[in-house]
Amino acid sequence: MADGNTPGLDAETRELPHNVEAEQALLGALLVNNEVYDRVASIVQPGHFFDPVHARIFDVAGERIRRNALATPVTLKAFFDDDAGLKELGGPAYLVRLAGAAISLFAAKDYAQLIYDNAIRRELILLGQGIADKAGRALVDSEPRDQITEAEQALYQLGEQGKVDRGFQTFRRAVIDAVKVANAAYEREGGLAGISTGLADIDKRLGGLHPSDLIILAGRPSMGKTSLATNIAFNIAKAYKKGIRHDGSEGAVEGGVVGFYSLEMSAEQLAARVLSETSRVPSHQIRHGDMTEEEMRRFIEAAKTLENCPLFIDDTPALPISTIAARARRLKRQHGLDVLFIDYLQLAKPASSRSEGRVQEVSEITQGLKAIAKELNIPVIALSQLSRAVESREDKRPQLSDLRESGSIEQDADVVMFVFREEYYKEREKPGDHDVEAMVKWKDAMSALHGRAEVIIGKQRHGPIGTVDLAFEGQFTRFSNLVQPYQQGAVGGDRGDFG
Repeated sequence: MADGNTPGLDAETRELPHNVEAEQALLGALLVNNEVYDRVASIVQPGHFFDPVHARIFDVAGERIRRNALATPVTLKAFFDDDAGLKELGGPAYLVRLAGAAISLFAAKDYAQLIYDNAIRRELILLGQGIADKAGRALVDSEPRDQITEAEQALYQLGEQGKVDRGFQTFRRAVIDAVKVANAAYEREGGLAGISTGLADIDKRLGGLHPSDLIILAGRPSMGKTSLATNIAFNIAKAYKKGIRHDGSEGAVEGGVVGFYSLEMSAEQLAARVLSETSRVPSHQIRHGDMTEEEMRRFIEAAKTLENCPLFIDDTPALPISTIAARARRLKRQHGLDVLFIDYLQLAKPASSRSEGRVQEVSEITQGLKAIAKELNIPVIALSQLSRAVESREDKRPQLSDLRESGSIEQDADVVMFVFREEYYKEREKPGDHDVEAMVKWKDAMSALHGRAEVIIGKQRHGPIGTVDLAFEGQFTRFSNLVQPYQQGAVGGDRGDFG
């Protein structure tokens, strides 16, 4: 065995926490019995080894084992003929010594854990030194508040992934991850790769809500975008079931933990909306306390059902995007987080106060939201206002150009959806009572539009665009699946509610 002093490393680096003997013991056990790899691959990665030569040996051995090829000192020799680091340790003979000195195959998992723990400790020390160094220097472009956000982000990544910066990954690893997602969708009932919204036709069009996607839900005032967002948020939280996922980690196997930033409404108002939808008691009656005994009973039962839902609300107004990110990281670390909602985008603030105009500010906010989606690997749904240009057109259906400060929103979003209720506009076209013919036509039109809403998918980076019809019950601020005429007999006229 080597003496534990790693060539090529300076004295300061050698003082970082490490255990070369544990690395040698693990590699020795692996070269003697390749089945050890399956026990330790979920714990330790090549980057966790202190000795770079050991990291390369583990990487090459792991690559061969994953291809069902043998990894022994003999088969690995050809890969290290020109390895300068291995030559310093004795060349290919070092591989033989590792295998010959393997003590216990059963302790391999303990060695792997020790290697991983030392790697995390080293990262923490280097991270702390970096924070102290940056804090000690007065930089014009780096305020203390920004440094705190950067430090928290680095600590979160270290806690979640075991390393501060992932950097490049091989295409092979990306392909494996893509196949896992597709396989999960194939095996899951309903064929969804993402999290179900609880609204079947939207799920069919989007394939569910996908991790790392930024989804914009836009609409003019009174179209019901907040109602649709709360409906989806509640459907996800209500369906939450914890278990072992397809990648072997523990987490949500159905539904998910939901974070909801309500920058406009208070948490109490938002909860009242969800309770109105669930109990089927009109929201204005809840506000005024004007309920029958039966409605009050339903309201209390709904409250009992909802009190344990993993739905977390933050109603702090005008939050900077950096604070939104920091609080989302904290929520995921403490309770888990599978979907994040922001109501609404234009009420968030950019991280810096040095932006050049409103368009630049919104661009910084949307880029920050997309960064949160990628970093936390969750779908982020941000609500957005539309410009008044909609009102000046004869056809009031929104389009991408109607997004306020639309350039950056349209560019950064993976999906853009618009909520549109033609009934709202038709209601304002009511003719005078004296015009009987016009009144009859108006009533016919209102009857056809009553209780219907459209969700227009104006952009979808990985799928088709189009329109989804939903049912809308305004008194309960409730969206649900719209039963088509050919389905009426099968469901007895039910709307297909999820509540």
